[in-house]
Amino acid sequence: MGVYPWVAWFAFRRYTAYPLGSGAEALTNTVFGFIRASVLIALWRARPGLGGYDTADAVTFCFLTQALIGPVQVFGGMELTERIRNGDVAIDLYRPTALQGWWLADDLGRAAGSLLLRGVLPLVAGALVFPFHWPGPAGAAAFTVAVTLGVLVSFGLRYLVTLCSFWLHDGRGMDAVALVLSLFFSGMTVPLVVFPSLLGTVARGLPWAAQIQVPADVYLGKHTGTGLLGALAFQAVWAMALLAAGHVLTGMARRKLVIHGG
Repeated sequence: MGVYPWVAWFAFRRYTAYPLGSGAEALTNTVFGFIRASVLIALWRARPGLGGYDTADAVTFCFLTQALIGPVQVFGGMELTERIRNGDVAIDLYRPTALQGWWLADDLGRAAGSLLLRGVLPLVAGALVFPFHWPGPAGAAAFTVAVTLGVLVSFGLRYLVTLCSFWLHDGRGMDAVALVLSLFFSGMTVPLVVFPSLLGTVARGLPWAAQIQVPADVYLGKHTGTGLLGALAFQAVWAMALLAAGHVLTGMARRKLVIHGG
């Protein structure tokens, strides 16, 4: 087994080491899911069929997004940011592995652990109280692929934001901007299908849509056949583009650190 699977495995173990803490976070996500669901139900009762969703679609979308908060890390942030600020990133750069590859493996392990401990409760609670959609086996398999690609896109975005700390030295400003963009354009606040025509078209073409909106639509069966392949390809293209940009920026950051005597 190569080094990266081991990194992912130990990250999974680290992020599942405190199940009670993760359970508390899942409970919090569930409570906010009920609040959001009430708002969305009122909206869809006033505007039936809004964006091609019915009320059950909207409620399912709500609890699905609450379940994905942790795995997709909608609120942003990476441990690497603090390591860049305090200089510990020098240790990371001495490792005989790629900086981006190491932290990608770590993030995949984190996402798997978060999905296991934080993703189940919101879905089950929502299904017990509200009208809810469950996908069939093929839909569940497609959703698994979509979530994996969503995590890759999320990592690509957060990694680029984190690398800005090499130049800014304090990443809080960039983190705040990234948080607003992620919440608004991912579908976390409201489904992107409710956005007016031009804004909706633009939002659905941005990488943040690949984090939440696309996996949710795959789960709800809004993409089938070639449409499903197109949705997954959209995520894959953004993931590859962001990871490629991260690779280039990592090289620039490494040279900057050496120039400064790090």
